[in-house]
Amino acid sequence: MKRSFLIAAVLSLLFFTESYGQTDSIYLYNASFEDFPQASTPPRGWRNCGWASESPPDTHPAGFFEVVKPAYDGNTYLGMVVRDNETWESVSQRMSKAMEAGQCYEFSIMLARSELYVSVSQASGQDANYTTPVKLKIYGGFSQCGREEVLGETKEIVNHRWVQYQFKFEPTQSFTHLTIEAFYKTPTLFPYNGNVLLDKASPIVLVPCDDTIAAQEETPEPAPKPEPPKPEPTKPEPTKPPTKPDTTKPVAEAKKDVTLAGVERADLKEGQVIRLKNVYFQADSASITQDSYDALNNIFDFLDANKDVIIEVGGHTNSRPQHDYADNLSTERAKSVMQYLVSRGIEARRIKYKGYGKRQPIATNNTLGGRKLNQRVEIKILSFDG
Repeated sequence: MKRSFLIAAVLSLLFFTESYGQTDSIYLYNASFEDFPQASTPPRGWRNCGWASESPPDTHPAGFFEVVKPAYDGNTYLGMVVRDNETWESVSQRMSKAMEAGQCYEFSIMLARSELYVSVSQASGQDANYTTPVKLKIYGGFSQCGREEVLGETKEIVNHRWVQYQFKFEPTQSFTHLTIEAFYKTPTLFPYNGNVLLDKASPIVLVPCDDTIAAQEETPEPAPKPEPPKPEPTKPEPTKPPTKPDTTKPVAEAKKDVTLAGVERADLKEGQVIRLKNVYFQADSASITQDSYDALNNIFDFLDANKDVIIEVGGHTNSRPQHDYADNLSTERAKSVMQYLVSRGIEARRIKYKGYGKRQPIATNNTLGGRKLNQRVEIKILSFDG
């Protein structure tokens, strides 16, 4: 086994060396990411450019982290992740020669997403599956890990099969190094756990600048983006007639003493705002997660027991996205909460919704904890006129 890898390394080095100066193409050493499969060690020729406090990228497959996908080319490939503690992985190397400023180049690489990439969540300390889609960014620089200019980036890589992604580089400076980085979907409201697999990078080929092949285009056509899981309301969908709770069960009387997020009815006033805890959404989405149902069902119980109460559902984001994006996302999330309550039987006239974007922070946006507090849903008591 070791001998075969040594032979492969020698042949790769000979090819890499003999290619210098023969064409206008630029070559990467070990472009197919060949090495012994091993965790926390990038393939030979590629330098780790991640955080010193975190483990380096991995050479797959050998079953580490339950990643078992066969390589597209050769025996191994590179795996990189993003993490829920705002760290991500990248690798870099010096190219066979510099890309020239003002010239245009084509480049391609095979990318996929592993169905399983099980490791410890840096935020919770519990096992997590790092499978949320990420994007790939490619930088030009003048040193190892240099990021002087973004040369290209993909959309989120959702495909589990190997797909060739093509780029067109138009460097504004004569870069000597290339850095490849896994990164979150942008804008990123919260960091999350995700992965990308890389194999068979092509030479960087000089092309005319009027070439029509666009950067970031996937060939063959990309796999369809999976729909995020939708909440499963316990009553019919909003398009169906509202259905009241089952009156044959002895619940109506008990609901008279129900609180709204821990606040007694007698303590509520018009204009009062109550911040909800444990209401969660899919990343950069208005899709409610299953962990939110207890909190949302509490609101339903309260409104069902207090039919005179009219509320507003307010959505808020942190400061990361642009105003238009934050306004739209916060509005859609507030709307999703309203629709869930209506689907359970609350009259739509009793629930208003509004997105406040990032205009009303309640904590600093300079820390992860502060951003999590700002990313919230609130209930405002509009009136007792029901």
